[in-house]
Amino acid sequence: MPPCLSASVVTVNEGKILAAGKDGAYVLRLEGDVRLTLCTTIDEYLQAMLEDPAFVSVAIDLCAAEGIDSTTLGLLAKLALQVRERFGFAPAIYSCEPGINRLLKSMGFQRIFELHETACDGETPANLIPMKPGSEGEVRDKVIEAHRVLMSLSEENRSKFKDLLAALECG
Repeated sequence: MPPCLSASVVTVNEGKILAAGKDGAYVLRLEGDVRLTLCTTIDEYLQAMLEDPAFVSVAIDLCAAEGIDSTTLGLLAKLALQVRERFGFAPAIYSCEPGINRLLKSMGFQRIFELHETACDGETPANLIPMKPGSEGEVRDKVIEAHRVLMSLSEENRSKFKDLLAALECG
């Protein structure tokens, strides 16, 4: 009789975005499995944050993130590039998960963010940003834009995403 195999169930928490801001200093916390279904929510919040006349800083907290897709990474890269261009500094990004740290580095985030492989002050109370669904066309446009941004970071990213981008642009 073969030995019994115990099945382990891996539960992935649905992604959510929380944010806090005070006197122009913002913290964006990504939790769970953050996917393209949140791209409209993330992008609109980031654009509104950058339009705040009091904006002085932003930190991204990924310590509670279980997964981050390439669309989300592209939107975060877009944020970093806009902050550098408009305000002259690199935003901070905090991640405690070795796999996510490897992913960030493989995308070239060390060039556009101040990377911290530690937890940030997770005590900052943050509010859940309600999910804002986008139309199929809006989501497609954000996915394309996010991947173009990622591709602009390195030749490796360009090779990784060129076929995906070509398929999205044809569809």
